Amino acid sequence: MLKRVTVPGLFPPPTYSHASVVEAGTRLAFLAGSVPLDAEGRIVGMGDPVRQAEQVIVNLGEQLRAVGSDFGHVLATDVYVVSGEPGVLSAVWEVVEASGLSTGPHSSTLIGVACLGYSGQLVEITATAAVPEPEETPEAGPETDSEPAGRAGIRW
Repeated sequence: MLKRVTVPGLFPPPTYSHASVVEAGTRLAFLAGSVPLDAEGRIVGMGDPVRQAEQVIVNLGEQLRAVGSDFGHVLATDVYVVSGEPGVLSAVWEVVEASGLSTGPHSSTLIGVACLGYSGQLVEITATAAVPEPEETPEAGPETDSEPAGRAGIRW
């Protein structure tokens, strides 16, 4: 379904690949930016980019599960951090690496920016993921048009 590409003539990326290639017919999910908000819409980790990155990873995992995917099927991410300081960017990247998100390895870009959409927001991650075909189990039976199995009620 997918192939990770590391280009031999380029400096090897530490935990991601230069590109991801998917076969035609593979279902893809293009996720909106995952932000550090809790279920009530409050910023988690105000002023703390590491804590915000942790919440963003939790929220991204929820987004992926909702479409029937997971961290292992992420093809590409853009990690936005409100900072121009290499130490802050590195600290956020360490959270991404520790989360298992980079185990793909997928292609990724770490970007320092001036600001993000919510007041106090310091971190956001956008992602593209392959959505594997659900495995049919004897208990679940085949998927129907009325309720796709394993997709939290999301209809295709």
